Amino acid sequence: MLSDDQYARIAQLLPGKATDAGRTAADNRQFVEAVLWIARTGSPWRDLPADFGAWNSVYKRFARWSRAQVWHTVFVELAGDADFEEVFIDSTIVRAHQHAAGAPKKMAIRRSAARVAD
Repeated sequence: MLSDDQYARIAQLLPGKATDAGRTAADNRQFVEAVLWIARTGSPWRDLPADFGAWNSVYKRFARWSRAQVWHTVFVELAGDADFEEVFIDSTIVRAHQHAAGAPKKMAIRRSAARVAD
C-alpha cells in the first residue's frame, strides 16, 4: 500500500479536495488503497473487501478518474519511486513459439506419384 510520504505527494493531485468545485470526497486515501488492493490481488471488483466500501461505488469512481486521466497524473508523480533492483517476470505473461513447447513439426503435404503422372 501507499506510504504516508507517497500519499502526501499525490494528495494534491486527487479530485475531491475541499478547495475543488463540486462534492468533497469522503476519503481519497481509502479509495486509492482499494484500487491498489484490486491491482495487487488481481481480484474482480465484486471481491473487494467491505472495509473499502461498496465495490460498485469504488469501481464507478475508478472509471471516472480513469476517464479524467487522474491515474496517469498519479503514476507520473510516483514513477520516480520505482525500484528496479529486483524485477520478477511472471510466467503467465511469457509466451513462446509453439515449437518451443514440443509441438509436433508440421510436415509439408506431398502430392502422390499417381497425380504427378497425369
